[in-house]
Amino acid sequence: QLQLVESGGGLVQPGGSLRLSCVVSGFALTDYGIAWFRQAPGKERERVSCISGTGTIANSHDSVKGRFTISRDNAKNTVYLQMNSPKPEDTAVYYCAARTWYCSVAVSGYDRWGQGTQVTVSS
Repeated sequence: QLQLVESGGGLVQPGGSLRLSCVVSGFALTDYGIAWFRQAPGKERERVSCISGTGTIANSHDSVKGRFTISRDNAKNTVYLQMNSPKPEDTAVYYCAARTWYCSVAVSGYDRWGQGTQVTVSS
């Protein structure tokens, strides 16, 4: 059974840092592309970053370039999103999602989703 479980969300001050984790089970990270998406209230879900089964990192969303970094630990079956210098506009529910092999920008391109973790950036 393929599962993704996010953790690490919470309240963070602007300019601080936070690391989200996505633990997967039922499949190998080397066979799947794993993406981080986010959805703020009243807005569409958007892809933040993605790492393919081969380890290739896709272009991040323009708004997080230079601040957020995706990585993975195959031995721990975990994909991370390191969030540095977050801004209030980064406040959203963050989801990880999986699809076979490669990354896709589209929400519809992913067939497995985690339950999401809330990130709130506020002083």
